[in-house]
Amino acid sequence: MLCRFAPLAMWARRSSGRKGNTEGEEGVRGLPSPDAIRCCLSEANERRCRAQLGRSQEEGKSGRPTAGVLVPLCLVQGDPSLLLTLRSSKLRGRHKGDVSFPGGKCESSDRDIIDTALRETHEELGFRLAPEHVWGTLKPLSDWSGMVVVPVLANLGALDLGEIRPDPKEVEDVFAISIQHLCSEVNRGSTHFRGQGAQVYTLPVFLKAKYKVWGMTAVMIDGLLSLLFPGAYRSTVRGSRPKVDRSLRGGPRW
Repeated sequence: MLCRFAPLAMWARRSSGRKGNTEGEEGVRGLPSPDAIRCCLSEANERRCRAQLGRSQEEGKSGRPTAGVLVPLCLVQGDPSLLLTLRSSKLRGRHKGDVSFPGGKCESSDRDIIDTALRETHEELGFRLAPEHVWGTLKPLSDWSGMVVVPVLANLGALDLGEIRPDPKEVEDVFAISIQHLCSEVNRGSTHFRGQGAQVYTLPVFLKAKYKVWGMTAVMIDGLLSLLFPGAYRSTVRGSRPKVDRSLRGGPRW
């Protein structure tokens, strides 16, 4: 199957997997086909995703955003992938040493949440991304403290990981996970969080890559895969997380 990719400018600088089901047009039911994965960054899919994200933004907002992160699609050795970081273990706060997307809190000088995500990415990873490579914003998420975090989806194009020069004060490692790896059921699991003896919600975990991906970052990836492969990718998220529930134990560090 041939895909036509959009032209891209160069940039400057606890878990249990689910068993597969019957084979069909989408490959294993609930999973994107190999052809769909191979073409997920095509011009046609980009147009569809941009249109869908535009409609979602018009449907309503979940409060004033306080932070933005870049969800960077890319091609690594020809494979559609996601770029992620490992936060420095020397940072303060509960998120040090976590797998995350580049990003951070909004500043008064930022024009909008996209500007926040692009500025933070430049500070952390050392390269500037032109705004035209941004597809839109995914569904905002609220963390345990009430902070509203907006994922900003963009396509970096072909990427050589060896050329990235991260800020060692903020980033300990930079790595990529292929979309194919993320979609494979053997690499996906879930974590169940309970409050007062009853199951409250289930969140995804992505396994068997360089690092385990969980928490808010995993939820963002789950939402991205649902956007890229509508009707083919089966989301792991179940239930709803209460705004405040101090009885939850072992919950994600949001």
